[in-house]
Amino acid sequence: MTTEDPGVPRPGESPAQPLSFPRQQARTQRFTLGAPRAFTVAPDGSRVVFLRSSAGSDPVSRLWVLDVEDGRERTAADPGALLGGAAERLSAAERARRERSRESGAGIVGYATDAAVELAAFALSGRLFTAELRAGTTRELPAAGPVIDPRPSPDGRHVAYVSGGALRVTDADGGGDRVLAAPEPGEAATVTYGLAEHVAAESMARDRGFWWSPDSARLLVARVDDAPVRRWWIADPSQPEREPVQIAYPAAGTANADVRLFVLGLDGARTEVVWDRGRFPYLARVHWSADGAPLLLVQSRDQRGQLYLAVDPANGSTRMVHAEEDTDWLELFPGVPCWSPSGKLVRIVDEGGARVLAWGERPLTGAQLHVRAVLDVTEEDILLSASAGQAAADPETGEVHVYRVNELGVERLSREPGVHSAVRAGGLTVLVSAALDRPESRVRVLRDGKHVANVASFAERPGLTPRVTLTEGGTRRIPCAVLLPTEYKASDGPLPVLLDPYGGPHGQRVLHAHNAYLTSQWFADQGFAVIVADGRGTPGRSPAWEKSIKNDLTLTLDDQVHALHALAQAYPLDLERVAIRGWSYGGYLAGMAVLRRPDVFHAAVVGAPVTDLRMYDTHYEERYLGDPAKTPQAYRHNSLVGDDGLIEAAEPHRPMLVVHGLADDNVVVAHSLRLSSALLAEGRPHEVLPLSGVTHMMSDERIAENLLHFQADFLKRSLGL
Repeated sequence: MTTEDPGVPRPGESPAQPLSFPRQQARTQRFTLGAPRAFTVAPDGSRVVFLRSSAGSDPVSRLWVLDVEDGRERTAADPGALLGGAAERLSAAERARRERSRESGAGIVGYATDAAVELAAFALSGRLFTAELRAGTTRELPAAGPVIDPRPSPDGRHVAYVSGGALRVTDADGGGDRVLAAPEPGEAATVTYGLAEHVAAESMARDRGFWWSPDSARLLVARVDDAPVRRWWIADPSQPEREPVQIAYPAAGTANADVRLFVLGLDGARTEVVWDRGRFPYLARVHWSADGAPLLLVQSRDQRGQLYLAVDPANGSTRMVHAEEDTDWLELFPGVPCWSPSGKLVRIVDEGGARVLAWGERPLTGAQLHVRAVLDVTEEDILLSASAGQAAADPETGEVHVYRVNELGVERLSREPGVHSAVRAGGLTVLVSAALDRPESRVRVLRDGKHVANVASFAERPGLTPRVTLTEGGTRRIPCAVLLPTEYKASDGPLPVLLDPYGGPHGQRVLHAHNAYLTSQWFADQGFAVIVADGRGTPGRSPAWEKSIKNDLTLTLDDQVHALHALAQAYPLDLERVAIRGWSYGGYLAGMAVLRRPDVFHAAVVGAPVTDLRMYDTHYEERYLGDPAKTPQAYRHNSLVGDDGLIEAAEPHRPMLVVHGLADDNVVVAHSLRLSSALLAEGRPHEVLPLSGVTHMMSDERIAENLLHFQADFLKRSLGL
């Protein structure tokens, strides 16, 4: 459903032709605006709560409620009305949270509810608001702002939130605001309560720092002290009058923040949770439900060992429920660990070469499925998402499905080919489905498996349709997508090639979904055959596939070459004109491609690359390469630059366009500056495009649009097109 014509200009713009694809994609934030997301289902099955902006180019999300019985949608909270039309203001801490979660929208970008899904809490411009979801009313609560991450208690009587590094609680009627935990005098610069530290949010997918007890009387609260963490400075050279921003960045091999956990009672009681933080310093997961004691997952620094711990909230003691070890590393997964209603531990584990669902000590799935996340757990079954496993008869390239699993077997709920996810409660399932043959994601509401309602999408339809073939490349059966120009005919002959990968951990690009290939198709329509390949290290296939890159990330480049040469046997690829582009890990991969394999690659767009792997965060980098003090050769072998310049560079030199946001606090611009200096020292011409005020996300509409054009022009020039 589209509510806005992409050809209609905004105020101040002159009427013209319909927007170009680069402008439309930038304006719609990759066609995500207007699409519903962040679903919560009421336990009585009567309501579905979600976020959605009002149009495909509107970045401001509202809070919505679908009343399932009559299928009607209504607005539960409108930021424009609540702020009286005033511009939204974000604190530095809130901007940092959004950067970690890659949230580029505005308005209500997150919310939390009580257990009955009667009350929702959210922050706007650092102010605290609640919405009564049945009545459809909203109110602002007095709070000590700026407010971060407000969350109602399960009984709906209180709201906890973070402000100024302190965890506070207020009554849901607006009275009784008070501090539960705050930094002591002298700690304010480094200590926070209730927030996730950098590596938890960036590399562990834990974005929370406090959790309510099921009885609403207590909370588990993380205390983070980043005093041990090395300080870096992020400056904006285009604004010389501004002071640089200091950040605490735990680079590989350096100190992490000190993370402790406390049980805090609403009556003022305070008890520290005790475990061996020396051996297991990473607090990776916290789960507290009515089905069992508070449950922690803690990891060793090398991530080869982890413990599942049950907490006694009365005295803070812990007991080990389960322990795991792995010779490479232990992966973290969404939705686990948790308890089943019968009190069994639910987890995802790598066992017998497969990634399986474990219920207690019993695996409920086998090698036919590659389990990715647990979505819901009831006494009757477990809802999960999974890809086809190594033993599956059909590889189902790029597909992700939703399954019901119990002791009797496995049932797939998502029927059509595509990428599916779900949220479930009260006998109601919200099934979100993307497919290769349509641009919009479908959101269907099912009751006991029967369709009862839809959730509308206001996202714009893109002005192009990918001409994509999903296949497998070479003897390694590398998942690949091949895109040709829309008007290409076999008589046109071989095409110059553009590899367009992410190509690294946690970054699957080959998906059975239409909008995953829009940018790749735009580049194809500039005259390229575009290849997207998910080689070793990427998720969704098998534990061995992901973990084969331990100590050697260069295998990810080998697989790009392997896929390219294999596909050249079946597609019109001109191997004398091959380019590669990428961002983040993809930028690192692109830089490595032209430096180490110039016999294969003739040009590269190197976006926000990690070039010296010692300068990326501890939890991510040490997972793959270990402690740089103990494995210096692994870091040297896999980095593009070191203290003495380029690590490895073959001849001939190939053109490189290095692009980096100057405000990036995830992959800092020093990576690209050191690469440029090393290239210049060796007499290797290259181009550098600094992006003022841009972080690791590309949120500025004009920059995002023009950067695509700039890349296309560079690639055409470099390949002599």
